[in-house]
Amino acid sequence: MNFEKFILQLESALKAPLPGKQAQIKMSPVPIDMRRFEIDLSKNHRKSGVLILFYPESESAFFPLIKRPEYAGFHSGQVAFPGGKMEISDANIIETALREAEEEVGIDRSQVQVMGLLSELFIPTSNFLVTPVIGFLEKRPDLVPEEKEVSRIIQAELSQLLRPEIRKQKILDLGQNLKLDTPYFEIDGEVVWGATAMILSELIHLLHSAGR
Repeated sequence: MNFEKFILQLESALKAPLPGKQAQIKMSPVPIDMRRFEIDLSKNHRKSGVLILFYPESESAFFPLIKRPEYAGFHSGQVAFPGGKMEISDANIIETALREAEEEVGIDRSQVQVMGLLSELFIPTSNFLVTPVIGFLEKRPDLVPEEKEVSRIIQAELSQLLRPEIRKQKILDLGQNLKLDTPYFEIDGEVVWGATAMILSELIHLLHSAGR
């Protein structure tokens, strides 16, 4: 399938009701932290926007993931979508996702065509309510990692994401007597788990509904 046809199908799928928890929970670590799905929006949480950015390459669709550097924090060394916390100056969460992606991987946000949003997902450990924003570029961008926030950029091919063999499972030892039975995607040699995997799970569900 060519890139243009894929974009049209995805735009159509985004107009239907989103699967949300039904799809997200399939890639949730066990024991499942139900706070992810029961967030009280009146509570003092922080908002974050991430960008799922599709672009064409050799008749295929790709999207970038980033690996965080090692640091003293909740998401040290993890693979994620470009994105970050909402600032007061951001008009909305879409602007947050575009601004952060521009800062982290060097895209030109003015060239991104926004298609829609996936379901919000709460991350209890960092108190962020994450909104995934879906957009596309008409040609492959020159991706440049921001050295302090990105240790590497992974250019993930959509067709590989849809292969069932990349979905795996293992016990993650997070220290402090915390072990999680964790489903994950193995993408370009990296373990993609947690909120990123849960967002990808909803994306996969959406793409299957679109006939991918």
